[in-house]
Amino acid sequence: MTEQDRVFQQINRIEDFAFDEKVAKVFDNMVSRSVPFYDEVQRIQTDLIMDFLPETGGIVCDLGCSTGTSLEYLTRHPKCPANTQFIGYDNSESMLDKAREKLSVQIAEGKIQLITADLCDLPPLPTCNIVILNWTLQFVRPIGREQLLKDIYQSIKPGGIVLLSEKILVNDPILNRLYIDHYLQFKVSQSHYTDIENQRKREALENVLIPYRLDENYKLLERAGFDRIGTYFQWFNFACLLAVKI
Repeated sequence: MTEQDRVFQQINRIEDFAFDEKVAKVFDNMVSRSVPFYDEVQRIQTDLIMDFLPETGGIVCDLGCSTGTSLEYLTRHPKCPANTQFIGYDNSESMLDKAREKLSVQIAEGKIQLITADLCDLPPLPTCNIVILNWTLQFVRPIGREQLLKDIYQSIKPGGIVLLSEKILVNDPILNRLYIDHYLQFKVSQSHYTDIENQRKREALENVLIPYRLDENYKLLERAGFDRIGTYFQWFNFACLLAVKI
């Protein structure tokens, strides 16, 4: 049973956000309440991945896999080829501990491997078909994002894809403010976070989560080498991209 997220009700002093033990304990509840249409994005993403997996020998890498929700969706999909291998990477042992609990059966069956790694110093990826970056690149220092995507591109087989979900900015400052206001309204009305919780979390993330504009993410993917790029989902200041290596 996932605990209810009360992290920002209980703190007395604002510190930079970290994926530590207290966050890991409530992360599934936190992300489902903080990311609009989270479950639907996971469903759509999983369906898309099935279109790009080979019938045999497929490999999927989830960078910043957190508690393993995306990997769980994939391994349970009825169209997932039986011998597909999944590798999850995360720099938080607390998050990986939760993933090990959630995915214990798939790990025991040899379908999933979990690796402790920081995306700023990522070990070489195996040659793979799919790379997932779900609300992860935004936590990588801007100076390191292009090189990370170039490394990912080199690891993906022709015909493979990267899936990138991000919080974004928009070009027009008036629209940007409007979108953010609607997001905050969503968190209060739909997710039942209080104004003080939202304010504290925003301050904690200020120096940690650095969003780019949608066009900046497109340019990053283009410079990395990806040939075909599209937005498959957007809700105000949240967007999901798919990029294909031809």
